[in-house]
Amino acid sequence: MDTIPSQQILDALNWRYATKVFDPEKKINSQDWDALEDSLVLTPSSFGLQPWEFVIVEDPAIREQLVESSWNQRQVADASHLLVIALRTDIDEKWVDHFVSRVEEVRGDQGAFTGYRNMMAGFVSGLDADGVKQWGKLQTYIALGQFMTCASMMGIDTCPMEGFVPAQYDEILGFEGKNLTTSVLCPAGYRANDDKYAHLPKVRFPKDQMISRI
Repeated sequence: MDTIPSQQILDALNWRYATKVFDPEKKINSQDWDALEDSLVLTPSSFGLQPWEFVIVEDPAIREQLVESSWNQRQVADASHLLVIALRTDIDEKWVDHFVSRVEEVRGDQGAFTGYRNMMAGFVSGLDADGVKQWGKLQTYIALGQFMTCASMMGIDTCPMEGFVPAQYDEILGFEGKNLTTSVLCPAGYRANDDKYAHLPKVRFPKDQMISRI
């Protein structure tokens, strides 16, 4: 595998910012978007259980409807694409068995994962509904970070968003009865020329304050 120069990675991360104004006329091409979808599927998760569904909201009317439920932030409607990372609320032994079946399908060795299966089942069985949501929500942020990093390296802008009303999103997107609830949003596309935030320097604490060695 060809490696990516470290400076190229840092340049992409320095270029990235939470885009406040997207150019609605600029669209991500299908090849690049397919790659970003693949990056989502490849996201690591605890135990590999993948407690999420990645919902791409394509309908312009629905996206406009979501603006009010997003504290009137226009990014959800104006960006090229809108990613909603939904948390699965049905992570239980049945889901564990579903995952183990997939492992056996991909890797073979039927029945070789009994011990691992029982360990995962014991973990999820020890969680109540709130525990499942708390654990799962942390997992969805791994996907968010991977998506944003990959997008930045492709020159695609993103804006992670927690400023929305989850219950209203769940209703508008029809999540009721699907064991899904909205966790976090990420519009993606290309910054508008008049987004003043694109030109502001990053504000981060100094490296020697953020990293320690023991």
